[in-house]
Amino acid sequence: MPKISPSLRCGVRALLIGELRDTNATRLWYDAVSRSFCGWLNRWAAAVFILFPLLAACDQQKQAEAPPPPPPAVRVQAAQVRGVSRSYEFVGRIKAINTVALRARVEGFLDKRLFTEGQDVKAGDLLYQIEKVQFQAELHQAQANLASAKAQRTNAQLQYNRSVELVKNQNISQATVDQNKANLESAEANVLQAEAALTQAQVNLDYTDIRAPVDGRIGRSAFDPGNLVNAASGVLATIVGQDPIYVLFPVSVRELEDIRAARRKEDGQLTKINIFVRLPDGQEYSHPGVWNLTDPQVDQQTDTLTMRATLPNPEQQLVDGEFVNVEIRKRTPEPRLVIRQASLQVDQVGYYVMVVNGEHKVEMRRVSTGPNQGTDVVVESGLREGDEVIVEGIQKVRPGQTVQSTTVASGGGG
Repeated sequence: MPKISPSLRCGVRALLIGELRDTNATRLWYDAVSRSFCGWLNRWAAAVFILFPLLAACDQQKQAEAPPPPPPAVRVQAAQVRGVSRSYEFVGRIKAINTVALRARVEGFLDKRLFTEGQDVKAGDLLYQIEKVQFQAELHQAQANLASAKAQRTNAQLQYNRSVELVKNQNISQATVDQNKANLESAEANVLQAEAALTQAQVNLDYTDIRAPVDGRIGRSAFDPGNLVNAASGVLATIVGQDPIYVLFPVSVRELEDIRAARRKEDGQLTKINIFVRLPDGQEYSHPGVWNLTDPQVDQQTDTLTMRATLPNPEQQLVDGEFVNVEIRKRTPEPRLVIRQASLQVDQVGYYVMVVNGEHKVEMRRVSTGPNQGTDVVVESGLREGDEVIVEGIQKVRPGQTVQSTTVASGGGG
């Protein structure tokens, strides 16, 4: 504790006993207090300024004695050569092979709907029925007209046959024979006309039964029983074929030439290719497709041709109109250098990876890449087989830094 001066002690004692009553004495006491307090404060400040350098020196000594931090830990995987089928990817659209819009072909009131919306139907299944009464009456009328026409033809035939015999004996004139012949031909024409009317009546009656023309799945019904329908009513329902199904995708002229060049063997023949579809959730569709058409005309606006493949669709997983990714893949794999996609980094210059060299130091390698192969990517240049590529802990390191590396087995992240 700092020492208190005698004047300060006297001033305090005088203040306590009430001796400081005049202004001069009070001012003198305050001066004494101020001088004593300033002296005490100066001594403490000097002590602090001396203590701070000593504390800083101790802290530097502790830091010098602490061990350096260990190098960061990373996980690496060796770049390896694998059999890879060269592939090309495109965006395509699923299209049903058969899409049929059902319409009424005769006018009448809808009597029955014989299906459940969304069900699978077979070709020939009865779907709608239009009231038949008027069409059955028209059919019976046509049958009666045909019978009458045939009777008139029979009578005309008999009249003509008699006139032919009578004219031989000159019992009738030749003009009568000619008239009978004309009547016979007119009767035969009436029979043909009645037969046509009968056929039309039969067809109209058949049109009251609306049947499925193809196999597929039927959609929503636009009309319920009791509604008046005719050819102008529009689509009653739509049937969409399900299995098999098409996938169509545009290919540029340049890409088509690349595909043909990649398929061409030394003997001039073309290797077989498979066409695979990747679903919107990223999963590969389990049934490969078969290419069956390349459009012979180039779209002048996009400089592309449309290619088409047929895909089995037994589980009805593919839906008409949906977008999918299409991959053309060679059936014969080729040896290619691959690394994990997780190790691939990108900046303004391009793609690069971090590699741990033989001295356990990090190196940056610029690479050019090829197509993806699941979780791997093909490396065209920039790496060699066996290079240890960092797959985990990339964010903790920089080029030239020493690291502790742990090898990850191929095909797993550990």
